[in-house]
Amino acid sequence: MSATDEPQSLRALHEAADAKRQTLESNPDATSPAFASDLDDCIALYTRLIEQISSVSLFSPNETLEDIATSSLPYLLVHYRLGDLISRIPARDPGARKEVVGRSRGAYESFLSVVDGYGLLLGTHSAKQLERYRDEGERFEVVAAGKDATARRNGKIEAFRAEKQLRERLEFLKREPGYVEQGGDEELVRDAYLAEIALAVHRTFQALDGLNREMEILALAPSHPVPSPTAPAANPEDVFTARLDAPLRPRGTLANPSGPLLSQKGKPLQPFTLIGSRAELARGVFRPGHNLPTMSIDEYLEEEKRRGGIIEGGGEESGRKPAVDEDDMENADRETYKAREWDEFKDHNRQGAGNTMNMG
Repeated sequence: MSATDEPQSLRALHEAADAKRQTLESNPDATSPAFASDLDDCIALYTRLIEQISSVSLFSPNETLEDIATSSLPYLLVHYRLGDLISRIPARDPGARKEVVGRSRGAYESFLSVVDGYGLLLGTHSAKQLERYRDEGERFEVVAAGKDATARRNGKIEAFRAEKQLRERLEFLKREPGYVEQGGDEELVRDAYLAEIALAVHRTFQALDGLNREMEILALAPSHPVPSPTAPAANPEDVFTARLDAPLRPRGTLANPSGPLLSQKGKPLQPFTLIGSRAELARGVFRPGHNLPTMSIDEYLEEEKRRGGIIEGGGEESGRKPAVDEDDMENADRETYKAREWDEFKDHNRQGAGNTMNMG
């Protein structure tokens, strides 16, 4: 189809799709809330463009490259653009991502099929890569598998240099006055379009390699991830209690799990940590996940009291002798006999007699 036969609606749609794509590429922030919506809109534009190209029969299998008008050459890139855009679709799970990879691969393959049909790959390194891709499919790598580390590294360096040369040639052609000027040198413009297609072919094989490596990783992920069940809101008391050590009772050693917390001499039979209060314990729930204290100071004192380690009483009244009941004759006699026995003991036992170290 000649340039004069190209529908104006097709050209307008192509310009709108390219403008949308360039806006996305200038702001490639996939985390932006507007990115997903703009990406969907751009993909929809290129999808419509492909459908319209097919409906007007812009390209024919009976044509050769020389039969394609220069103004129609950019339309050979639409499948490449679509494959690149689809690969950027964010996916929430491996299954959805596999679908995205498959769609992107299909668009790239359509692009290679079109350019190969017009003989654009003849006599180039890309022709050999396309042959390998058709043989290897999802096992395809830009640097052929089986080579040692040095050969693979050298292959990647060569691929990088090849892309750099293609990119520099395209930039050079687009800087020429004959390309920039309106109605300039058509041959120069045609060379620039073909250079852009060659760069796209090179990047397509790089993209297919990357998609294959991604599929290898996705194949290891579960195809249907189990969704986490929705649990009812937990009681705050239960939240921090679940992170405590074993409850206060029963206590004891491994040999006697029902025994007391402390021995008669006050030796701990089981480790524990003191804190100020249970309120302080609750405030520390969201600390790192080590075990939290097991009892408060009040609980410890209660346990000591139960064990008999705390003597009740004391205070100012504890040092005073109980009042003597003058009418209690039996008690008076006991006190008298006790005083007499003490006096007799002192008469028969000189002070310090039992201390062998006392030489005075």
